[in-house]
Amino acid sequence: MGLNLDPRQRAMLQEMGVRVWWPRADPAAQAAALPAAGAQEVSEPPTPTPTPTAPVARQPVVAATTPLAAKPAPVPVLAHALAAPDGPVDALDWAQLARAVQTCTACALCEGRKAPVFVSEPTPAQAHWLVVGEPPDEQEERAGAPFAGMAGQLLDNMLRAVQCQRDGQGRSGARLTSVVKCRPAAVRPPQVAELDQCAVFLRREIALTQPRVILAMGRFAAMSLLGQAYPEVLQLPLGQLRGRAFRVQGIPVVVTYHPAKLLRAPQEKANAWADLCQARSLVDAAG
Repeated sequence: MGLNLDPRQRAMLQEMGVRVWWPRADPAAQAAALPAAGAQEVSEPPTPTPTPTAPVARQPVVAATTPLAAKPAPVPVLAHALAAPDGPVDALDWAQLARAVQTCTACALCEGRKAPVFVSEPTPAQAHWLVVGEPPDEQEERAGAPFAGMAGQLLDNMLRAVQCQRDGQGRSGARLTSVVKCRPAAVRPPQVAELDQCAVFLRREIALTQPRVILAMGRFAAMSLLGQAYPEVLQLPLGQLRGRAFRVQGIPVVVTYHPAKLLRAPQEKANAWADLCQARSLVDAAG
């Protein structure tokens, strides 16, 4: 399903550095056709058509997705392995989950942390998007929330371009979270066992949010969400996980680049936009 982008949304894409490509046509045909055709999704420049008198409609970028595994293995339930003040993690509400995160010392990532990065759900309403980011950086630890600083600003622009916003509700709402909640004093990447330990909290966030789509932004987010059901993911670079069909807890997962990566590698912004369109289509299809 394509997106109809108004001038404000096209301006946001321009700010992201993503160029909006239109079907090729002669100048006179373009001038006559653009007001009636509406905006098109961002994709690669289309190949010229034999008759240049009118634009040729293209399929959305999401149409060519290919399942990586037809029958993923069931995800083991590890929630009971983690001690929480209010009982098993898989039975906690938002307030109890926040307390469990605050007091967790189950792995070495908590050593020397200033504060865990976790935002308790402000309302009982559900968000249709769950955006999972990478391990917290210094700005995120200081803010106590994921996607802070310039990376967060870029993500906000990306979400607005698909009629969505952080902490919103329903189809226009996105809950943002980090794949792990702690930043150790001796900064280092999390180990696989530490990702698995913190995945207990992430799975409970998924169950409480009940999203229509999960956006895995970055390598560690993809590993944590998909590594147990799709073990081959652990051996593949992130670029090879894009455009694939994954499901976790019955919910589709779209893998894409983290905004911090896009700031370092702006040439990937068009690919990230295609992934965002895929996620938007999944939300729309879910109703």
